[in-house]
Amino acid sequence: MRGRVYLDWNATAPLRPEARAAMIAAMDVVGNPSSVHAEGRAARALVEKARAQVASALGAEGAEIVFTSGASEAAALACAGRGLVSGDIEHDSVASWVDPCLPVDRDGRVNVADPARTALQLANSETGVIQDLPPGIAVCDMTQGFGKLPVAFNWLGCDMALVSAHKIGGPKGVGALILRRGIELEARIRGGGQELGRRAGTENVVGIAGFGAAAEAAERDISAGKWAEIEQFRNILEKTVEADANETIFVGKAAQRLPNTSCFASPGWKGETQVMQMDLAGFAISAGSACSSGKLRASRVLRAMGLGEAAAASAVRVSLGPGVREEDVTRFAEAWLAAAARIRARAG
Repeated sequence: MRGRVYLDWNATAPLRPEARAAMIAAMDVVGNPSSVHAEGRAARALVEKARAQVASALGAEGAEIVFTSGASEAAALACAGRGLVSGDIEHDSVASWVDPCLPVDRDGRVNVADPARTALQLANSETGVIQDLPPGIAVCDMTQGFGKLPVAFNWLGCDMALVSAHKIGGPKGVGALILRRGIELEARIRGGGQELGRRAGTENVVGIAGFGAAAEAAERDISAGKWAEIEQFRNILEKTVEADANETIFVGKAAQRLPNTSCFASPGWKGETQVMQMDLAGFAISAGSACSSGKLRASRVLRAMGLGEAAAASAVRVSLGPGVREEDVTRFAEAWLAAAARIRARAG
């Protein structure tokens, strides 16, 4: 019997063996990183090793890495009370703190008027569309681009950026805010003064160690060209679907996209129904951002790009990763096309 195929890497990536090994080793380190004795120093050494690993993978040498519970906390720390604007395509963790007043074109790209007042993602989790970031952006959500694209924080010219460990094969519940040196911000969690007073609370040593190991492994994947192979698989999927279902709308296809992401709509066939049917067939995909699943309205990202309510409600996202093979992609395409044919037959 064929096993299940996981095609929802943008929601969360499977835990890397390097991260698992680092976390297991860290569990045996008993000290508090704020303690000055030998046990505390050993724990602190793990945190600082991970900080260096994350900085290297992000191209953020010389910047400051503030470990958080995830990208959502980092977004709150970076965006709250700053009066920032954005397009209506940002992840909910950023959108909750900004004014989504900037225009978005049909390819999902945002027209930025004042970079110093703007939050702009590097790449969209639902469509994979990559933004052309102007210098001086206040906050950049690098969560989806990190580990998939050969970019660096120091190249982007932004003040702050946010990332999450579980998107690159690290553990859930840990992330980071990256600060250009000299940027000041107000702590939202106060207490013991950890992370140079920017985020209080005893550091999650086990999670941070896993994050660092995953970041190092993700950097190696980019250097080895793994994502170029994944892009070929994504293109095979789209060509196969398009050949047999030419009414399918491929969202953002005219724009530069993440190499692993395909978002396509099949009007008249609800995205949630597609997800359930593919789940029964042995494939894990999504109907949009994992954080927005279960909401009644169609994706606001797709509506901001000009898709009508019906088309947006029929969209699904397939996102690949280093563990996916070409045969997995072709099997999925065959299963999806068979289900689509049954839907068309019922519709008459």
